[in-house]
Amino acid sequence: MASRYWVVSLPVQNSASSLWNRLQEQISKHSFDTPLYRFNIPNLRVGTLDSLLALTDDLFKSNTFVEGVSHKIRRQIEELERTSGIETTALTVDGVPVDSYLTRFVWDEAKYPTMSPLREIVDGIQSQVAKIEDDLKVRVAEYNNVRGQLNAINRKQSGSLAVRDLSNLVKPEDIITSEHLVTLLAVIPKYSQKDWLSSYETLTSYVVPRSSKKLYEDNEYALYTVTLFGRVADNFRTGARERGFQIRDFEYSPEAQESRKQELEKLMQDQETLRSSLLQWCYNSYGEVFSSWMHFCAVRVFAESILRYGLPPSFLACVLAPSVKSEKKVRSILEGLCDTANSTYWKSEDEVGGVAGYGADADAHPYVSFTINLA
Repeated sequence: MASRYWVVSLPVQNSASSLWNRLQEQISKHSFDTPLYRFNIPNLRVGTLDSLLALTDDLFKSNTFVEGVSHKIRRQIEELERTSGIETTALTVDGVPVDSYLTRFVWDEAKYPTMSPLREIVDGIQSQVAKIEDDLKVRVAEYNNVRGQLNAINRKQSGSLAVRDLSNLVKPEDIITSEHLVTLLAVIPKYSQKDWLSSYETLTSYVVPRSSKKLYEDNEYALYTVTLFGRVADNFRTGARERGFQIRDFEYSPEAQESRKQELEKLMQDQETLRSSLLQWCYNSYGEVFSSWMHFCAVRVFAESILRYGLPPSFLACVLAPSVKSEKKVRSILEGLCDTANSTYWKSEDEVGGVAGYGADADAHPYVSFTINLA
């Protein structure tokens, strides 16, 4: 599947079918590896020249917005598929792969009546896509909120002993709590463990001898218990701090530990539910936005062709996917099928940088042309 397509329209002198045959023949002869398709645009309502000119002023900006939303949803799908560890799914519009939808485009008359003014069609597309973008922001924010809470919990459980949650490292038998005795938890730099073991009994009076036990060790710190009389706990904390030992505030509570465990399980379940729901919504919404984008492109080709070639509408619209090495040759073929005088005018203006073309996203050409990037 190509990821980059040209949508072009050529002026018809005699008949569209004969021009189409000549184009097919030229592409087949000089650039046989370039896929070529008709881009079928119905007879849309032209309106007044003033309304058409006003519309084309907004077309490029509107196209950038619609295209941007489609890419935003596609990137969200890629991220969700990656974090879910699921296989990448081909994006579709109502079950049709997006490249096939583009190359076999059929106007949806029920959704966009051809008798509607072009401005009404364009505004309707922009309004629909803006609503989808707003919905995307809300859904992504909800998902990211739960994911952020989970990440915060995981950081607490996997950070260094100086900051992490200690509840899953401490067992009930490690803690002594009585009327007079308390157990404190000390975080000791790994290189200071000998210093701790030789000095903790002397940091204050009433420390239970040989009561310090190592519970856990990471790359930087070791976690020790120490038991002492409750009334000297503050003095012990001060003495420990002066020696570079950190006493962590900790109160063992089986109820709180169970509550945290249930909270974590609920957040994980919520994250999975939201991720699955968001991914499914993105699949559906991408199809909607892509369909809207292709209808927008059809309006754009129609409007720019009228302004370029005049009335009544007489042009051949098509889609090509040339490789990078074939681009120059394909441009030459397309230019050769345009009126010679017109072609010379556009080329001379291009050489002096005088014309940017109606498309505004490509070099000047004697025909309507703009690029669609699917990825």
